[in-house]
Amino acid sequence: MASVTNNFMKFFRSSATDAKAPANQSVAAQRLTRRSSALVEVSRSLQSEEPLCVLDIGYTSAGNIRYLTERGHKVYSEDLLEAATDPELMTQDEQGNPVLDSKRFLSENLAYSSAQFDIVLCWNLADYLDEGLVKPVVGRLWSMMKPGGILLAFFHTREAGPDAPCYRYHMVNADTLEMQAVEPRRHMRKGPTGAKHTAIGTGFRLQRVFNNRHVETLFRDFSSIKFFLTRDNIREVLVVR
Repeated sequence: MASVTNNFMKFFRSSATDAKAPANQSVAAQRLTRRSSALVEVSRSLQSEEPLCVLDIGYTSAGNIRYLTERGHKVYSEDLLEAATDPELMTQDEQGNPVLDSKRFLSENLAYSSAQFDIVLCWNLADYLDEGLVKPVVGRLWSMMKPGGILLAFFHTREAGPDAPCYRYHMVNADTLEMQAVEPRRHMRKGPTGAKHTAIGTGFRLQRVFNNRHVETLFRDFSSIKFFLTRDNIREVLVVR
């Protein structure tokens, strides 16, 4: 496994523009349009005449499934952020602090064969996933990817702020994405009498901000990494297995 070095880092610049939404449309339902330089490189791989195996682990997008299958590729989709909210995953460390059981999480999610995927779409998963799951998930993804496979991920910059909304990303064409803010999640809870009640969650909050060095460390087992700078407080990253 080669270490990540600055020789593989390249910086690009792209722009993002807001798509207008009707005045009576909720903020969560609005879709913003952004151009993605990293997606351009992913799209070059998607032009392959041979069917590719693609894993999308952001918020599930029917549009992405359709976009990829129409191009002859096989796509798997998992919502790891939602899966990480399972209360059964909660346990305690040696000091009695609450932590998520990463071993159980990986036994119940990402159950694929080694070297199965050509492309993995992580979107902004690492920024919103529980701290204890980030490294184990990246390690599992490394083992599931084919040598030479590519992984696309987005990271917020510090300027984004802790209240940066979590988006679902929809592939529109070779260089354009639609970003749809995730609505507050509804989940079931039991009341004191055992009766079930519906509660409205607060949505996902930005857990941390990775700088370039943190990103390099996270993907240190991959063979190369490339950074794309944007104007909307997002750092796009493309890594090669």
